[in-house]
Amino acid sequence: MTQQTFLVTGGAGFIGSAVVRHLVRSGARVINLDKLTYAGNPASLTSIENAPNYRFVQGDIADTGLILPLLREEQVDVVMHLAAESHVDRSIDGPGEFIETNVVGTFKLLQAALEHWRGLEGEKRDAFRFHHISTDEVFGDLPFDSGVFTEETPYNPSSPYSASKAASDHLVRAWHHTYGLPVVLSNCSNNYGPFHFPEKLIPLTILNALEGKQLPVYGKGENVRDWLFVDDHARALATIATRGAIGESYNVGGREERTNLAVVEAICDALDARVPLPGGGSRRDLITFVTDRPGHDRRYAIDPAKLETELGWKAEESFETGIAKTVGWYLDNAWWWEPIRSGKYAGERLGAA
Repeated sequence: MTQQTFLVTGGAGFIGSAVVRHLVRSGARVINLDKLTYAGNPASLTSIENAPNYRFVQGDIADTGLILPLLREEQVDVVMHLAAESHVDRSIDGPGEFIETNVVGTFKLLQAALEHWRGLEGEKRDAFRFHHISTDEVFGDLPFDSGVFTEETPYNPSSPYSASKAASDHLVRAWHHTYGLPVVLSNCSNNYGPFHFPEKLIPLTILNALEGKQLPVYGKGENVRDWLFVDDHARALATIATRGAIGESYNVGGREERTNLAVVEAICDALDARVPLPGGGSRRDLITFVTDRPGHDRRYAIDPAKLETELGWKAEESFETGIAKTVGWYLDNAWWWEPIRSGKYAGERLGAA
C-alpha cells in the first residue's frame, strides 16, 4: 500500500474539518462527505480546498445510492465516520433527528461499507478499516470526586444524544462480530479549538465575552469535563484509523478536567489580558447562573492510557496552552465566525458542556 484514501463523513464539521486538514497535509487522499447541515461549514476547509489530494462531496450518509458508488469509485481504504448530530440541548428539544442521523444513518453507512469491503481483494481488502468516532457521553456520568471512563466502562447514556451515539457504537460492534467488517472505535472527551461552531460552551463564551454580553452558566457551574484540543484529537484519530487493532476501541482524552465555571473564568481572564474591557473591569462579572438543563451529567473523565501505551499517542496541548491558542484564533479570524453569528446562528443557546 502506498497513499491511502480516506472517506471522512462530517468533514465540514468541527472535529471532522480538523481531521480532514490533518490528513490532507499528511499526504493522504481525502474524500470529504458532508450534508452541510447548520454546523457544517466549508469555510473551515479553505486552507486545503484546492489541494490535489482533496475532494468534497455534499451528501447524506443515509444515501446508500450515493455512498456505495463513491466508496467504489474512489477505492476507499478507510472510512472515518464522524457525521453526527451532537448538541445535547438540541437532542432534548428534538430527538428524532438524532435517531435518524446517528442511528439510522450509521446503519446505512455500515451496510454500504460492508458491501464495498466484500468486493475488495488482496491487499486492499486486508487494509480496509471502518473507524467509528464516538463520545464519552455514552458512559453516563461519574461522581465528582472519583473514577474515570475506560474502554471497559459499561454504557449508561443520559440524553437522547448520548443514547443515539451509544446505539451507533453497538451497531458498529455488531457489524464486526456478525459480518466480520474490520472496525475500530474511539470515544473522546470534550473537544475545543479553532473552527468550533459557536453554540458550544467555549466558542460561545469567547464571542459573548468579547462582545460584553452576559455569560450564562448552567446550575452552579460545577459540572466537570475533560478537555481535549481538537488538533490533538485529529492526530489521535489518524493513529487509531491506521494502526488501531481491529475490533478494539480507544478512549481519547486530554487529562485536563475542569469545571464549567473554571473554563468560563479562564476564557474571561484570557480575553481580559488580550482585549481589556473599556474602562477596565473583569469579564468574570458577566457570568450569570441559570437553571440547570434536564439530565445534566455531573462529570466526565477519560483514561487514555490504552491509546498512549499501545499506539504511542499523547496530547501535546495543556488546557492553558490550548485555550490561549483558541482565544487567539477567534480574535484573529472574525471572517469565519461573524457570518455565523449574523446569519444562520443567532446565539440563542447556552452552549454549556
